[in-house]
Amino acid sequence: MSVERPLPDPADTAAGQVVQAPAGPLVLGGDLGGTSTRIVIADSEGNVIGRGAAAGGNPTSHPASAAANFGQALHVATTGLDPAMVQAAVVGMAGGVALARPDVKAQFEAAWTGAGLTVPPQYIGDLEVAFASGTPEPDGTVLIAGTGSNAGLMRNHQLVRMAGGHGWLLGDDGSGFWLGREAVRSVLKTLDLREPLGPLGQSVVLAILTERDADAIARGEGYETLRDDLVRTVNSRPPVMLAELAPAVIAAYGAQDETAQALVKRAAELLTETAARLQTTSDTGPMVLAGSVAGESSPVGQLIRQYFDGDVRTARDGVSGATWLALDRLDPALATERTHSRLVLS
Repeated sequence: MSVERPLPDPADTAAGQVVQAPAGPLVLGGDLGGTSTRIVIADSEGNVIGRGAAAGGNPTSHPASAAANFGQALHVATTGLDPAMVQAAVVGMAGGVALARPDVKAQFEAAWTGAGLTVPPQYIGDLEVAFASGTPEPDGTVLIAGTGSNAGLMRNHQLVRMAGGHGWLLGDDGSGFWLGREAVRSVLKTLDLREPLGPLGQSVVLAILTERDADAIARGEGYETLRDDLVRTVNSRPPVMLAELAPAVIAAYGAQDETAQALVKRAAELLTETAARLQTTSDTGPMVLAGSVAGESSPVGQLIRQYFDGDVRTARDGVSGATWLALDRLDPALATERTHSRLVLS
């Protein structure tokens, strides 16, 4: 049985408070994701003095818009501040490998310098940001399970090994995509056997074939047509859209659907196995869980917490983790539990 450790309360600065008189040099943390781009600027005591947000972006598929949104968030965060005071910066970015391309790198450099920033940023992956947002400990394991899934082994706040993260075609075991795909496969198997669909099966059909009559589905009418329409519709969409069915699995789990219960249990097992590939008997650090599938309210996440015999913590706001890591880059003595708590709760 895992031990879920609560976050400590900061000694003074209230959550969400923006300090107008910064203490010492400044640091910047960033979190660039597909849905949003967020920037936080803090002083050396972990007090937030600037925030910026913009739309998300994918630097791999749409680098121009991703860089433009990055620049917009930077400008908002630095409004009223002297950007030259920022002396350390860490930016978490999914798809950061795209910065190896000179054209993409140039667009992000232009966004950075265009905001008046002079210190070079350090770009890191989502595993490192997630781990730092969940714990100030230097060593441990991080497991992300959202649309996809991957795990990382952390040493001194840096990623040293990975497991999973192979994408929907080769991996993503236990993820939202995996749950959705397995749900559809279970429906197709039921239709092949001419058996009635349970709550999960009916929900999956209605989510994919939105114009179908719910009563007709419950009565099991038109097995052949239903099966063919499901296969055709699913294969006409981007594969990653199967992850949108994960909430249906979770809901059916709560309704005691046997298939959903089996899928949730298997997802938790697969995710636990992924993290276990990285752990040795000498590892005593916490495991940080991140992503909607591994969340505290998800039955998958709850089972993982039961399976893991150790200290389990939950990832918080990624941009706060990046900002705290920037404090560590500025001066390791500043990266304390107190500043971590202050940033995570801000």
